[in-house]
Amino acid sequence: MNKIPFDHRPAWVEPGDEKPALNRRGFLTTSVAVGFAAAVQPVMAQVIHTDSEGIVAGQVMVPVKDGQIPAYRAYPAKGTAPFPTVIVAHEIFGVHEHIQDVVRRFAKQGYFAITPDLYSRQGDVAKMENIDDVMKVVRATPDAQVLADLDSTVDYLGKTGQADVNRLGITGFCWGGRVTWIYAAHNPKVKAGVAWYGPLTSADPNRPSAISLAPTIKAPILGLYAGKDAHITQDDVSAMRQAIKGTKSEIVVYPDADHGFNADYRPTYNKQAAEDAWKRLKEWFKANGVA
Repeated sequence: MNKIPFDHRPAWVEPGDEKPALNRRGFLTTSVAVGFAAAVQPVMAQVIHTDSEGIVAGQVMVPVKDGQIPAYRAYPAKGTAPFPTVIVAHEIFGVHEHIQDVVRRFAKQGYFAITPDLYSRQGDVAKMENIDDVMKVVRATPDAQVLADLDSTVDYLGKTGQADVNRLGITGFCWGGRVTWIYAAHNPKVKAGVAWYGPLTSADPNRPSAISLAPTIKAPILGLYAGKDAHITQDDVSAMRQAIKGTKSEIVVYPDADHGFNADYRPTYNKQAAEDAWKRLKEWFKANGVA
């Protein structure tokens, strides 16, 4: 049994040909996780729990071109709909309790937030105890599939009557941080994005780096990075700063923080950095047409 409390393995720079067998009768994941992912135990005592009082929260199924994928969504129980909308791109451990909690936090702030399971065809990472098994799923999930599923999620949102896709933002963590950069390059409907410690380079020729896509990104993106991150180096951050020079995008580095500093269930959680970053996120969305 090989459990780790944080996702420091650089899956995004290790291309592989691992392809989990797809269940032809359906997707490998048909529901979001209950609790925290098996590979991220033990959960730290500092974990934040956001309740569902005053919001509507729970799982939904999002229609995609070849079936349905599970997603977790939350929005205010009262107020004037449609609400500003945020897609939350999950970290490598999928749509587990921490990511669901982030979605509820957005709903408490007046947003319609949703996090689709972008690994649904490749595997149920929330149940995997071995980090190597998780990485196989991560590497087997192609960018084209991720982008198409996010497009389908936006289509779904537009049909709810509760979500205003004309005020569309995206944010993501680690693996989902890179997704934030690439989806902003893909979908011109994105008003703004916030990428939390998302990989900026890529050793996989089939996966363009965030740096290489920077010239095509029209939406303003706020990048939130950690000075002690061993895998997303300050050289990477400097290169991205150069790539976005002259645009409305910005990067903030927390010198004393490590990768995963917003993940309150991990030992790398940095309360000061996380709270400041969340404040910046809210201000960023408000200033750029999402709130």
